[in-house]
Amino acid sequence: MIRLAIFFIFLMSPLGQVSANAEVSEKEKDALIDLYNSTNGSQWSTSWDLEAPVQTWKGVEVKDGHVVGIKLFMNNLDGTLPESIGRLKYLTNLNLAFNSITGVLPKDIVKLENLKEIRLEMNRIKGSLPEGIGRLSELEVFSMFNNFLTGPIPESFGELKNLKELNLSSNNLKGIIPKAIGNLTQLETLGLFENNLEGTIPQEIGNLGNLKELVLANNQLGGEIPAEFGQLTSLQILQLQNNRFDSYTGLQAMDAKQFLVFDSDNKDLAPRFNEIHFERTRMADTKFEDENENE
Repeated sequence: MIRLAIFFIFLMSPLGQVSANAEVSEKEKDALIDLYNSTNGSQWSTSWDLEAPVQTWKGVEVKDGHVVGIKLFMNNLDGTLPESIGRLKYLTNLNLAFNSITGVLPKDIVKLENLKEIRLEMNRIKGSLPEGIGRLSELEVFSMFNNFLTGPIPESFGELKNLKELNLSSNNLKGIIPKAIGNLTQLETLGLFENNLEGTIPQEIGNLGNLKELVLANNQLGGEIPAEFGQLTSLQILQLQNNRFDSYTGLQAMDAKQFLVFDSDNKDLAPRFNEIHFERTRMADTKFEDENENE
């Protein structure tokens, strides 16, 4: 009994708590310091004390001695993401949204195979999306709206079977919407607003039975609206305006009563109800803000 009491007191002491949290490895700590240095950490809104334990640094979540979360939403990060971020192999959540991050995505970001959430919206990241994005098989959220991404949407997005939110709105993406998007049967939000996407909407989108929001406005999409849209019975928000469609007959099979927001160039269409027109600005999708913004 005495030994148990001593052990309990030890666990409740600061020393016991540090032992339970376990300091992260030098490799992971160095990767964090690289992030700090490459994004002007001394000028962050809330900076890190590099002499203090890693688990005390703002926005860093440590579990079992490993970095599992980095949440630095709206913290004045200014610079590029270091390649060494790929060493944080236990990371499940990366939220660096609403900062001033520039440069391209590190190629080693696809090594973070435990990631469930990537939020990099409202930055200045350029370049193309990595072809190897399909390696992130645990991913549930990928949001990079309001950046300067170019190139096509990689076909490998279709391998992310757990994905619930994909938001690439307000970039400079080109090419077609990959048919493989239809593999994402857990998807609830698909935002491709304000890019340079062309071609037709793939009929495979009709496979997305859980989809609640589909925003394809302000692109160069053409052809007909697929009849398979009638299968999107969970859809509540649909925006198609400012494209080049030849026909909207594929919408006739949809139930007008399911929508909260509906918008199209063709004003003869039913449903014409609850029409909410978002301003055509690069801020159109900023409703995806961080729930921990005020922490």
